Amino acid sequence: MLLKFIKGLFRGPKVIESDMKYLIVGLGNMGRDYEGTRHNVGFEVVNALAKEFETDFTQEKLGDLADFKTRGKAIYLLKPSTFMNLSGKSVHHWVQKLKIKRENLLIIVDDLHLDFGTVRLKPKGSHAGHNGLKDIEKYVGNNQYNRLRVGIGDNFRPGGQSDFVLGEWSNKEAAEIPEILGKSKEMVKSFIAHGLKNTMNNFNNK
Repeated sequence: MLLKFIKGLFRGPKVIESDMKYLIVGLGNMGRDYEGTRHNVGFEVVNALAKEFETDFTQEKLGDLADFKTRGKAIYLLKPSTFMNLSGKSVHHWVQKLKIKRENLLIIVDDLHLDFGTVRLKPKGSHAGHNGLKDIEKYVGNNQYNRLRVGIGDNFRPGGQSDFVLGEWSNKEAAEIPEILGKSKEMVKSFIAHGLKNTMNNFNNK
């Protein structure tokens, strides 16, 4: 009995899966070379959320993590440090560590199949060739996870997709980014406060 008691003193608090915890993941690539590129718009959205809620990212295992509380809920913001193509490893780790329910996971991703500036919330869907989503699907086991798709357009010549997504915003696009980030933030906050269906109904057709 004494040994059991002593072991209990050194055991950390148990992290319990809860409806009141959310993991918001912005996809992108770490490093200066990727800052301001279309592929990193997921990072930009979670950076904007961190700024609004006055929280800072800290370097943790497989990613940079920030957290805050709103409406009595604990919100975790994650920027995977595994590079885009291995995003699933980071997402899987933090979902398990934080005990996040599947319905409380939201992935924010660039989407060249949507017009620039269009933002859509979906509960599931194909990875459509996006390597970050493809890797997440591999770790999650299916495509049944929420994603916020931020349209970057497809204004590139045949064979130029990689250069386009890894390229920086044009001057015209950059001027519109604050408004797009603002809408994306509002959709994330609505997802947390009012749920998936209400947010889709209120924002997806605007």
